[in-house]
Amino acid sequence: MQETRLDIARIRAARRLIDPIFLDTPLYRCEALEPDLGCMLSIKLETANPVRCFKARGTEVVTSLLAVDGPRSVVCASAGNLGQALAWSGRRRGLDVTVVASRFATAAKLDRIRALDARLELVDGDHELARERAADIALRDGIRLVEDSLDIETCEGAATIGLELVAATPSFDAVLIALGGGALATGVGHVVKAMAPEAEVICVQPLGAPAMTHSWHRRRVVTTGSTDTIADGVAGRRPVPAVLDDLLVVADDAVLVQETSIIAGMRMLLDHAGLVVEPSAALGVAAVLEDRDRFAGRHVVTIVCGSNVDMDAYHRWVGAAAPLPRPSSPS
Repeated sequence: MQETRLDIARIRAARRLIDPIFLDTPLYRCEALEPDLGCMLSIKLETANPVRCFKARGTEVVTSLLAVDGPRSVVCASAGNLGQALAWSGRRRGLDVTVVASRFATAAKLDRIRALDARLELVDGDHELARERAADIALRDGIRLVEDSLDIETCEGAATIGLELVAATPSFDAVLIALGGGALATGVGHVVKAMAPEAEVICVQPLGAPAMTHSWHRRRVVTTGSTDTIADGVAGRRPVPAVLDDLLVVADDAVLVQETSIIAGMRMLLDHAGLVVEPSAALGVAAVLEDRDRFAGRHVVTIVCGSNVDMDAYHRWVGAAAPLPRPSSPS
């Protein structure tokens, strides 16, 4: 495999920095979903922890290192999940945490950030504006800016999921990974390509937030002017060049899925697996729904990456009947 910014030795070391409550998450075959999907499906469940998402694997690494030798104050931009994770990890280590988010972010995520004693600043714009404001705060106050996916700790923390996956699963044909900023995809993808290279690494993004997928297909950074998706956790518009470079090495494919597929995936995970998930966590199931022939008879792993969802919106989405989606164009 070509080189990326990630390193297997550092990823193994990252496990020792992460609170065990976030490690060794459930991985199991979900047979109840298989008749509708036409493939063998295993779920890696990253929601059964104090912040209900995978992000704390990265923030545990960041804050562990800062607690030893670094500034005692940190700031990040977040759609909600990274902010919760950084607040949880920072509070545990006595760090002062500021989170910048869009005021249009999921209210439940914002409430949880406040409950974890972080300072929350809201901006009148999307996540990209929040990123700009967080960078301004870091420069003004001389504190550490935590940049999801660009900071290698966030990628290598997420990569510990890959270590657990390849250790626990005898063989699998493909892993479906939600694609936003890229920490999860590059982290898990790096480990899979290093340790189980025969498996496909397939990234999945909403059709309404396609910047990183378009960038992967065109092998250069492609930005978009706006996003239009319920999957707020992956709704970025400006890919980070260094992250794209890593993704080009570790990903075998990047696909886009429709909103109807995401909602159908959420409904299936509730009905057949008993899981309440946020839209980003249903992207893997959505990808199978849109291309059953591609995955027919194969063993597919999907990472259920978060369950921080506004319940009123969730009931509107999942409670409404919708036809099965038609396949969408990959780029």
